Amino acid sequence: MNFKRKIYDKLLEWKKRSDGKSAILIEGARRVGKSTIAEEFAKNEYEDYLLLDFSLETTDVHRNFEENIDNLDTFFRNLFAIKRKDLPKKHSVIIFDEVQLFPKARQAIKHLVADGRYDYIETGSLISIKKNVKDILIPSEEEKLKMYPMDFEEFLWATSNVTAMSAISEAFEHRMPLGDIAHRAIMKTFREYMAVGGMPQAVSAYANGDSYSSIDRVKQDILTLYEDDLKKYDNEEKEKASLIFKTIPRQLSNHDMHFTFSELNKNARYINYVDSVELVAESMIGNLCTNVTMPDVLIELYADRSNFKLYMGDTGLLVSQMIREKSETDDIYRALIYDKLGSNLGMVFENVVAQMLRATGRDLYFHEYKYTPEKTDTEKKYEIDFLIVKNKNLCPIEVKSSGYLSHKSFDYFIKKYPIKVQDRYIIYTKDLKHSDGITYIPIYMTGML
Repeated sequence: MNFKRKIYDKLLEWKKRSDGKSAILIEGARRVGKSTIAEEFAKNEYEDYLLLDFSLETTDVHRNFEENIDNLDTFFRNLFAIKRKDLPKKHSVIIFDEVQLFPKARQAIKHLVADGRYDYIETGSLISIKKNVKDILIPSEEEKLKMYPMDFEEFLWATSNVTAMSAISEAFEHRMPLGDIAHRAIMKTFREYMAVGGMPQAVSAYANGDSYSSIDRVKQDILTLYEDDLKKYDNEEKEKASLIFKTIPRQLSNHDMHFTFSELNKNARYINYVDSVELVAESMIGNLCTNVTMPDVLIELYADRSNFKLYMGDTGLLVSQMIREKSETDDIYRALIYDKLGSNLGMVFENVVAQMLRATGRDLYFHEYKYTPEKTDTEKKYEIDFLIVKNKNLCPIEVKSSGYLSHKSFDYFIKKYPIKVQDRYIIYTKDLKHSDGITYIPIYMTGML
């Protein structure tokens, strides 16, 4: 089942803007739909296309790149003979699928784009990992486009719900509540999105009416695939990255959700694991959220890489990771959807907010600070869950997995730092409201930020 994806419009923008002067590389984790969208775009927007899947291509195709890329007339003649297909010039596209498996094809993009006969779309997983590119010249003619799991709006499209997002957008734009009936209906759908997640195979199973047990099996297979990938790419580091990935639920179940290396090994230190953390983040199966020592619009200048949180790239996968080897899968999914899961919801809610912010192209930051409240002598630690920059102003965000309205961390944050804060948001489970200079938005509006 092919789903409508927002990245399609970005590919249209590239095709028009580039006019054959650059290739486009779609980066993303395995199974997020890169190959599907590339082929769908090729079918719809070109007269013809050729798909080279480097997870399947023969040694003849590989040898043609190695021996003939300097003579493109020979290269294309041999390629079309091998693939038993020809393409009309100037109106066709060639897809390099899973290009990370054959880096020489990626390096060839420089010559192929300059030649101008065809357009080129590449797809890749773990594409930015140093091992994939250490021996090749990265082509400057290559533009990059990141692809994430399906967001909530794409999930609504997949389930033929064409009205909810327009209502959400209008309510957010005018800072007006949706009303109890609409809010409760959308909130239930959003809980289903959190449980199922945004991996197209899982969404397809959900849209087809499969049981939650069946949907979970799809996600468990993806988790196993990710772990195997990490072991393969991280074999020099004794599988540290796969261990980091597997412990994400346990890390997020900690009180402050900060990543603690002692969960991996009592003698583990940041310096020994930093490359493996970056591997999980760069592969886009995890979302890294970094502490900033000073809240400032030049936020990256104050990033403290040694203090971080690591969220799962897809919240549906987090749910499946949490319940691995439990037999009551359907019961657990129902509890999540009907808000009966209790304390475990906090980590799920914060993870999905991180996922939604990341899908808009934002890097993730939080701020940990100490403050001594008035009428006390005790300095306490407080935290802003997320910091984003919006219209050149800092925007602090708190996430609550209930309708709880307390905002001490916001109040002390404003007192401690005399900075201009354009908007303060508490993301929670109730309808939109504005109070005490804070906008409270239901979690399904996160993407509006």
